[in-house]
Amino acid sequence: MLSLGYEEDQPTRDEVDAMPGEVALEFGANWCGICRAARPLLDQALDARPHIRRIKVADGKGYPLGRSFRVKLWPTLVLLRDGVEVGRVVRPVDPADLEDALGRAGFARS
Repeated sequence: MLSLGYEEDQPTRDEVDAMPGEVALEFGANWCGICRAARPLLDQALDARPHIRRIKVADGKGYPLGRSFRVKLWPTLVLLRDGVEVGRVVRPVDPADLEDALGRAGFARS
């Protein structure tokens, strides 16, 4: 099975809070079928916004970053601007819903 790219080596919450600009933290698990199904949708939306820093974070027991953002379901996309959460999408299945959330957060297409 191909990895979805969720990294176990991840930044701390303090490092995330200090990140400048627009950041998309994508929480999931490499073995997660729902994450695999959502991957093309997330790739399409975020590839259209190359200025956004995308960080794919492995989540689960023992991973404090996901707990600090109260992530409960995968995939969860947390949208940050200068370290402050400005939006969130949980288990996206509809491209329009994802685009709407990105738009509400002010994450414009390039």
